[in-house]
Amino acid sequence: MLFLDELPEFERRVLEALREPLETGHVTISRAAHRAQFPARFQLVAAMNPCPCGYLGHPSARCRCTPDQVARYRGRLSGPLLDRIDLLVTVAPLGEEALRAGPGEASARVRERVVDARARQQQRQGKPNQGLDAADIDRHCVLADPARALLGQAMARLNLSARAYHRCIKVARTIADLAAAERIESAHVAESIQYRRGLETAPD
Repeated sequence: MLFLDELPEFERRVLEALREPLETGHVTISRAAHRAQFPARFQLVAAMNPCPCGYLGHPSARCRCTPDQVARYRGRLSGPLLDRIDLLVTVAPLGEEALRAGPGEASARVRERVVDARARQQQRQGKPNQGLDAADIDRHCVLADPARALLGQAMARLNLSARAYHRCIKVARTIADLAAAERIESAHVAESIQYRRGLETAPD
């Protein structure tokens, strides 16, 4: 696992270098007449603030950033890089009551669902959903008609690339597997689409 905190603060060339291993699971290094390829499969987890001051969308604090500052801050992350990240999740600030309530569902119960979902994937296609290519998606990710229509609408409205489209389907397939569902239904696609909208909060 690779964890990058304050993602937009990394140099652009460093972030763009992640595109190849995120897509292919390996990295290629070329020097003079030599070329070498190394395995580089990892899970990327990254964190960032919603804006430079950190308060955009906060329920009680006021953001001090201008729209241009927010756009420049988020613009440090290229579209092709974001296309390769499956889940873009906005984490809302927790109030005192939520903090005092403690954790929610026990990790052991979550783990059981994940293990069951992975076993279902291995039985169906011989590998996790993350490793599905376009042909595998057509074969193993069967969408109900309303789910397919919803995804088509989202692709047009959100200007999804072909890569993002396929990643939405793979995430929806995983959501369906966690729910022990055979087909991908509209609810699974809707949740998957929400995970691609984590950077859409606009400044006031």
